[in-house]
Amino acid sequence: MASSALPTHHQALVLETLEKGFSVKTVPTPQPGPGSAIVRILEAGVISYQREIYNGERHYDFPKPIVGGLSAVARIAAVGDDAVVLQPGQLVWMDCVIHARDNPDSLFLTAIHEGMDAGSRKLSSDVWRDGAFAEYMKVPLENCIRLDENRLCQELGYTARELMYMMYLLVPFGGLRDIRLEAGETIVVCPATGGFGGAGVQVAVTMGARVIAMGRNEKELARLKEHIKKGTPAANIETVKMTGHYETDVAALEVFGTIDAVIDLTPPFACQSKHLKSAIRSLRRGGRCSMMGYVEDVINWNVMALNITLKGKLMYEREDMVLFVKMLERGLFPRGKEFVDPKVFKMEEWKEALDTAAEWTGVGKTVMIEP
Repeated sequence: MASSALPTHHQALVLETLEKGFSVKTVPTPQPGPGSAIVRILEAGVISYQREIYNGERHYDFPKPIVGGLSAVARIAAVGDDAVVLQPGQLVWMDCVIHARDNPDSLFLTAIHEGMDAGSRKLSSDVWRDGAFAEYMKVPLENCIRLDENRLCQELGYTARELMYMMYLLVPFGGLRDIRLEAGETIVVCPATGGFGGAGVQVAVTMGARVIAMGRNEKELARLKEHIKKGTPAANIETVKMTGHYETDVAALEVFGTIDAVIDLTPPFACQSKHLKSAIRSLRRGGRCSMMGYVEDVINWNVMALNITLKGKLMYEREDMVLFVKMLERGLFPRGKEFVDPKVFKMEEWKEALDTAAEWTGVGKTVMIEP
């Protein structure tokens, strides 16, 4: 076992019941075994709807008590004997999407949801139970994506806090890769004013696409366009106010000519909106749509008549993460305030962190807990 000296105990944010909320507790530090690493958490991401998960408003099933969290920027503290690349001291992206090794279809999001089958429930309860709201965390080796610290932090000037924005960027990147978005194509991102939608616009323009950003909030659409253009001056971005009226939104999109693809990231509370149906209607023959959100009633005659491809996608694959990091290391994304404006909290400030994450949303905005 390769390791630095691990403490016998460490501090973690533990959720015993939804009613009681989190408390900072001293817990035993896990030890590495085959197929695993122990990471020292530097920044633990807090997504916009995590408050709703941990107060029970979103009815997500996960074991309790549990250490909360999601993905994180971390440093390898120890690895199992079978590690051949990862070494103590390396900076890594620690990802929350865990797959069963003998059945990749069994997957779950660490400390967020136990998954949909018996295999994922077993792993989330018995093996990879706890999340990143802690000083240390045990994770699968394959969930640690190496980051070139010299390139990213010294040459390009990223901080660990700025790199935490990957928790938003990776989700639409997975969807865009899944529908094979090509440079030069035109894509509708809807809705574009939330955390994942705004990140989707950033990723799509970085991939070389022309983006039509749809959203209800005109003020946030204007901020989105300004933010993207400031960080990526060559970005080709248009905005469309979403009305929710089918024919009106179709007409607004048709002004822009041929549309090749759509990516939808609608949150559950907007599931009955008609915007996605309008966006799909605007697609060219043979167009593609990545469905990463929650929208009801999107099928009509045009999907069949125009050979439209609708693809559901949950999160992303490991190869997506590896490629994204390569793009980041090549300097394709903006840096500094043109990239992300983070808000950071200590573990004792967990309630404020969750509350802030629910409001501090949109392109370039991210919240994290710093153990």
